[in-house]
Amino acid sequence: GIAAWEVRPITGYTFVDPLPAWGSGANLIINGEQYPWDIEFGAGDDWQKPNVHDRGISVLSDWGFDRLRVLSPAVLPPMLRQPVAMAKVRFVENLEDAQSLITYERPVDLKLQLAQEVEDWQAVLDGVRTIIIMPHTLRRVIIDLDNYYCAYPEVVTTGGQGSTIRLNWAESLYESQDAHLTNGHSFKLEKGNRNAIDRKYFSGTGDTFLPDGGEKHLFDTLWWQAGRYIELVVQTQSQSLTIERLSLSETRYPLTMESEFSSSDERLERLLPLLVRGLQMCAHETYLDCPYYEQLMYSGDTRLQVLTTYVITKDDRLPRKAIQMFDYSRHWFGLTQSRYPNRGVQLIGSFSLWWIGMVYDYALWRDDPIFVKRCMAGVRATVEAYLQFVNEDGLVTPIPGWNFMDWVTGWEAGMPPDAKQGVSAVINWQFVLLLTLVAKLEDVVGMPSLAQLRREQASQLAKKLERFWSEEKGLYADDFALTHYSEHAQILAILSEQLPPQRQARLSSGLLTNTSLSRASIYFHHYLFEAYRIMGEINALFERLSVWFDLPEKGLRTPVEVQDPTRSDCHGWGSHPLYHYFATLLGIRPGGAGFSSVTIHPQLGNLSHAKGTMPHPKGEIQVEYQQQGDKLTGQITLPAGITGTLHYGGHKLTLMSGAQTFDLRRTPETEITESGY
Repeated sequence: GIAAWEVRPITGYTFVDPLPAWGSGANLIINGEQYPWDIEFGAGDDWQKPNVHDRGISVLSDWGFDRLRVLSPAVLPPMLRQPVAMAKVRFVENLEDAQSLITYERPVDLKLQLAQEVEDWQAVLDGVRTIIIMPHTLRRVIIDLDNYYCAYPEVVTTGGQGSTIRLNWAESLYESQDAHLTNGHSFKLEKGNRNAIDRKYFSGTGDTFLPDGGEKHLFDTLWWQAGRYIELVVQTQSQSLTIERLSLSETRYPLTMESEFSSSDERLERLLPLLVRGLQMCAHETYLDCPYYEQLMYSGDTRLQVLTTYVITKDDRLPRKAIQMFDYSRHWFGLTQSRYPNRGVQLIGSFSLWWIGMVYDYALWRDDPIFVKRCMAGVRATVEAYLQFVNEDGLVTPIPGWNFMDWVTGWEAGMPPDAKQGVSAVINWQFVLLLTLVAKLEDVVGMPSLAQLRREQASQLAKKLERFWSEEKGLYADDFALTHYSEHAQILAILSEQLPPQRQARLSSGLLTNTSLSRASIYFHHYLFEAYRIMGEINALFERLSVWFDLPEKGLRTPVEVQDPTRSDCHGWGSHPLYHYFATLLGIRPGGAGFSSVTIHPQLGNLSHAKGTMPHPKGEIQVEYQQQGDKLTGQITLPAGITGTLHYGGHKLTLMSGAQTFDLRRTPETEITESGY
């Protein structure tokens, strides 16, 4: 109510359902003949004074908020905006009639390539020439960005009244036209090698611009689009159309890779750009599960994204915001929403527990005890919400909402057996694990009595889960009938720290050797890798990394949602191996709350050497290892004021600030002495 604002309606916009990108902003049709050109410069005479509502106030104000617009300071830097320079024209085709404009039914046929026009269109993308499309012409152009981008498109036109410009985006082309018929929701749509386009179908989503014949009119969008490929379809009527400029402006959170990693296995380094790019594409004003289909921040996904952020940058502003947003989302009986901010309410109990994991991780990786204490009311509310659903046998029954755990073949909607009715061992073991982490959090914030309560609850529940133990198989079943078995139950039991040594050893053996277990997807591989770390089975970790090692060969530039065939070609949770490069292979982890000390336990598997630099709140941690047989040598450098412990082969070596060298040999009996998760 202070500034002398004036307002004017913007006409010419039609909003279009973005399917299959159902969780993104609406697509646009912009009609140049209705749009008030130069409105951004104050053009036009029909400006009006706005209706003044209540004045905005600070969220820190000490009076009531009734009907007031409550404002709070921004917590993030501006999003990145930079030009996309790698676009390449792959295909130019003449379309003969209106029927051929239904391009999702028309495979790319390189035999129809208008080779003489490719250079002309490429010059437009390069910003060195314009291109004129003659009257009554139909053109289809496939543009390959050669990487995955989130970007705002801009098209500048002259003339072309009555023409149509369609810009559709796709992550990949498909092997069949069924992709359009199923709106891209099916996980069974083959894409093949993402570099290939010939005889493949383009099914995408995007915006439409309708030039009005004016001179150098700029068409752009209100929200960004995402993908690797763009299909440009142009149809002119009686007037020729000049495309003065076609450009893209990349946008995302300014997340940069401050860490360094190298090793004797070139596959790991080859994956680095792909993993980093996947995390960047899923980091904006919030984290996203995927930029193409949903653009939603899910806490299960976000925990893995935040952990990966900690090992590549000191910037923790986006992780803090994520933790806060989920805390704000809390439902009336205590659970956080599964995704937030979001206008629809969705509850996934397992994701609420993983939010607690996010608070626990932050308490370890960042020195911010006041922030952690502020989160504890929400942590306790989540635990108490789960305790409401404990039955007379002391076991957790299905939580209201969607009891998703992982995209496992054979599980209905990602839910383990008996997750809708009955009692699920997987759900219960996850609660045991999180009770253990909450106990550690209560110790961190100085509440030892609450910590002891949570430890007792975790121990008691773990004992009750003996009902799921199969002595014959040496595994925990998913259900009371002992008919279903998954990697997930074994993983969570190992991570819970509640198993006696003999039971853990037998369970670990079963996890490694039993091929009939329902297998973890890309998402839950993070927890599988954590279990392998505790078990000391890094060679098994490398075997399961094969899912990622295959991605570059398939032409992918970012990690996928699930193993092919997959819906999403860019999914933030698939970047988590980057976390394990530093926290598992190089073995760098916090040794105490606030990263006040460092625990280093390198597990190199068959690597002969590895080195890396990882940011720490007080500087950098540098490690370099050479491994030959049972001998490990190298150098470790810690920031000023930081000490730590090196664990290797039964040895425990005190580390001081600054640089130090070591020369250690594995003892005959080796176990991890800091196995806590």
